[in-house]
Amino acid sequence: MFDNLTEKFDSVFKKLRGHGRLSEENIRDALREVRLVLLEADVNYKVVKDFVASVTARAIGQDVLKSLTPAQQVIKVVRDELGLLMGEGEDNSLDLAARPPVAVMLCGLQGAGKTTTCGKLALKLRKEKRNPLLVPADVYRPAAIEQLKTVGRQIGIPVYDTQPGQDPVAICEAARHFADLNGYDTLILDTAGRLHIDQELMGELSRIKASLDPREILFVADAMTGQDAVTVAKAFDELLNITGVVLTKLDGDARGGAALSIRAVTGKPVKLVGLGEKLDALETFHPDRMAQRILGMGDVLSLIEKAESAIDRDQAADMEQRLRKEGFNLETFRDQLQAVKKMGSMESILKLIPGAGKALKKAGDMQLPDKELKKIEAIINSMTRKERRDHKILNGSRRLRIAAGSGTTVQDVNQLLKRFTEAQKMMKKMQKLGPKGLKSLMGRGGGFPF
Repeated sequence: MFDNLTEKFDSVFKKLRGHGRLSEENIRDALREVRLVLLEADVNYKVVKDFVASVTARAIGQDVLKSLTPAQQVIKVVRDELGLLMGEGEDNSLDLAARPPVAVMLCGLQGAGKTTTCGKLALKLRKEKRNPLLVPADVYRPAAIEQLKTVGRQIGIPVYDTQPGQDPVAICEAARHFADLNGYDTLILDTAGRLHIDQELMGELSRIKASLDPREILFVADAMTGQDAVTVAKAFDELLNITGVVLTKLDGDARGGAALSIRAVTGKPVKLVGLGEKLDALETFHPDRMAQRILGMGDVLSLIEKAESAIDRDQAADMEQRLRKEGFNLETFRDQLQAVKKMGSMESILKLIPGAGKALKKAGDMQLPDKELKKIEAIINSMTRKERRDHKILNGSRRLRIAAGSGTTVQDVNQLLKRFTEAQKMMKKMQKLGPKGLKSLMGRGGGFPF
């Protein structure tokens, strides 16, 4: 979503870096451009005005102007203010500290992605050792109940049995009683939405709130709808006093205005963000990390968290043991590829590495990493176990068979083997050099050749 915004910020800051020393005029010119960039991104006008005023007040201070790296100082001020704009320093974690079963109510307009988000949230909470129950309280939208049941089956989380035509408040009360009797500690309520705000919808949500007293009332906003999402969020907050916001479709190609405006306008924190269609694509929102991503600085902490959640410790230890015993062969390489795939698409992973996103953009029409990795995996899977463990036995006829089996060409197979041989040599060098040597090797511009 923020690719266009990142590119424009980069263009503004490139001009700043071009000045050896900065004057007040240089900074004001740059901030005028920042203002235009944010307005073009559909950020609320008042939010932009306050943001630019805050940055200007800090950036024109003597500490910045007299700094040895004034351009970098200005960029740091923008990063800090972006983080504050999105809620940095505030507690945006879910508050579930209450006598179970704790109710979490999701509300919003139809089409924002509430039902899918309910499933994503249930899966996230189960990973955090909670025992959630999904409750379909939308009895109006055709197939809404069946959709939540389908989502529940996909992730192995129970869904309270509901029928169309039942009273939503009665459904939620009965579900709470059922959860209490059966040991579920969290109720996730999928409430009804409309294509617009109306009194009937708001009255129903108010009654559910009064009856169940949810610990969290999360407004689900489609980040693709821009300022409309902010306006609707404000209306829901005025009636329900929401506790936080979930932004869906943050991986889309909208301009990002809702994500930057919604916390400032409503005063309520963004707690979760949906970053894809898969049911595990729901993340805790970190304003400081998002500010870094927007400015093209990467997000190493999120990358580490992705790796820790995707790669099991026992699996990692087993992989390390095999590497020591068998060495770096095509079989161990394939296993490493499969572990990386669990972290998400290569494009999403690379965007978290400082500078990698920009390098990908410069590469232009280069084949996407995910397609390249699928091809590599297909080639390796078309080999016999003996061939994967000793690639030196791959003669011409074997390579022809592997190419046919993987739907690739002999040239693709040859290219993989050439790159793999280079990687194998590098791995041997790393083992000889040890950790310090590895660091210096990478510092000289070395890198994995795939």
